[in-house]
Amino acid sequence: MITTSHDSTQQFHGTTIVSVRRFDKVVVAGDGQVTFGNQIVMKATAKKVRKIGNGSVIVGFAGATADAFALLERLEGKLEKYSNQLVRACVELTKDCRMDKYLRKLEAMLIVADAQVSLVVTGTGDVIESDDQVLAVGSGGSFAIAAARALLDHTDYDAEKIARLSLGIAGDLCIYTNSNVNIESIDADFTEQS
Repeated sequence: MITTSHDSTQQFHGTTIVSVRRFDKVVVAGDGQVTFGNQIVMKATAKKVRKIGNGSVIVGFAGATADAFALLERLEGKLEKYSNQLVRACVELTKDCRMDKYLRKLEAMLIVADAQVSLVVTGTGDVIESDDQVLAVGSGGSFAIAAARALLDHTDYDAEKIARLSLGIAGDLCIYTNSNVNIESIDADFTEQS
């Protein structure tokens, strides 16, 4: 488990991002809602999940949009510098966040995944790997992760179906999450443990 310690309990409103790794796929999914304060009027179809690193890495972001894009842009630079080695790129990014006065205050979180690993990267300098192949961030993250874990334990659904259903449940419970789901997936180098 990779983890650097800071305050990783903060939650950001405005979205839910979930990642599920199962069988031969890893999926990152996010809703499309953009809010302004407590109003759900800005946009319903934002794309908060995308592929980077020549398509070998999926990233989804939650939090302040400008801060998320600042993290994303720096992560892309680190991936290029370290030949798409995701763990190293994320650790180097969080080192920068801890050392730079501006970067360590970024109010954003990323879920990043490649064929081998899924991580949460925070603007405050954390890198966290899940023990159970499921990650979620954002205002509906707790709902999505609970749903995904239950579906993993009690169904044989694939990663994409679990991610869609989990976001649907989060959208039913969190006013900052809608049902316009954007999903990206890649083949995973993963053997599920029983």
